[in-house]
Amino acid sequence: MGIQTYRLPVLPAIFKEKGYEKQNDVYKNNMTMKQRMIVTLVVTVSYIATAFSQSIKHSIILNDAEKQTRVLVEEVEKARMDKPDLASPRTVEKGELKMVSSRDWTSGFFPGELWFLYEFTRKNEWKQKAEAYTANLEREKTNRGTHDMGFKIYCSFGNGYRLTKNAAYRDVIIQAAKTLSTRFNPVTGCIRSWDTNRDKWGYPVIIDNMMNLELLFVATQLTGDSSFYKIAVTHANTTMKNHFRPDHSSYHVVDYDTITGKVVRKNTHQGYADESAWARGQSWGLYGYTMCFRFTKNRKYLEHAENIASFLLTHPNLPKDFVPYWDYNAPNIPNEERDASAASILASGLYELSTYSKKGKMYKEKADKIVESLTNNYRSPIGENKGFLLVHSVGHMPNKSEINVPIDYADYYYMEAALRSKKLKEKRKLW
Repeated sequence: MGIQTYRLPVLPAIFKEKGYEKQNDVYKNNMTMKQRMIVTLVVTVSYIATAFSQSIKHSIILNDAEKQTRVLVEEVEKARMDKPDLASPRTVEKGELKMVSSRDWTSGFFPGELWFLYEFTRKNEWKQKAEAYTANLEREKTNRGTHDMGFKIYCSFGNGYRLTKNAAYRDVIIQAAKTLSTRFNPVTGCIRSWDTNRDKWGYPVIIDNMMNLELLFVATQLTGDSSFYKIAVTHANTTMKNHFRPDHSSYHVVDYDTITGKVVRKNTHQGYADESAWARGQSWGLYGYTMCFRFTKNRKYLEHAENIASFLLTHPNLPKDFVPYWDYNAPNIPNEERDASAASILASGLYELSTYSKKGKMYKEKADKIVESLTNNYRSPIGENKGFLLVHSVGHMPNKSEINVPIDYADYYYMEAALRSKKLKEKRKLW
């Protein structure tokens, strides 16, 4: 058989980005007809897969989330038959569902996911479930022993009030904000985080605490009482001053002297090292300062969020699929665990940031990339993992806890990101 001439199909310009620059070259070889057909099939399949990845299929994501959450609800209800005091699912450990009480900082995410499903479907099924699991957390509105009021109360009652305007939810939000305000120290200018670890820190403040400020901002909107707003702004300003390095990465923990208000030490608790960039903490920071701009319109918060975004999106250790390693400075990259939770928080924050910034188009594209990556490569098959949506999150690597597992806050922010993406596509406001 003589040398055969075969021309590959003409493909879209996007293939230049994928390394197919020679798509129109003439390939001369001894290919058989069968080999030519295989080449054509491979190229066609690659094109279809690439084209699919360029557009987020919101209906598929959210319909699959609905199917998977039914599995989770069934698992949760079975678990609560024996232990009704357990409020919400947190993760899967050694193949078993781990439930937590209302006191756990993650207890508000599951009710929040149910509210998101109601927002998407408007089905009474999800509203009733959301109401039931939200009610399990009401006792937390007076719990002064935690800074995580936003995570627990705003993700649950806050979303419920946003969607239903239930006056009882409004009252819970206001009481929770009053309770959270008791943890503010005017000398340090911050809301205290943990009450534990007193032997290590005197007055610890963690970057995660930025997420709880939304509860305070909303309380001012609901009541007209500016004291909540002032506490939130003071905390945000103090955190901006003391938590961030010149490159706009964040420390995890800053410890304060309550007599002088000065910083005592800066550490990590869940990151690789004191000077490293713990991935979920960086995402908390971006999301938190973007949210602060929403309520204050203070451009310094917008600029700070943009600076954090620049650090993250241009980091040399950020993988090509935009799902970060559990710490941007983890020692064995690329042989380190990814953290889907850090990615989902980042994506949701970037979608909001895209609505405020002159760089909005770029931020939305990056958020789309993250959601595509999570959807294509980090989702649980329907019916598996006890009904959680995402796999491959990291809770507390130094403590060897919740490593490479499904986890509720990853699912919550993934669903929020998908809904935000859907609203932006439909030219609707996020709120």
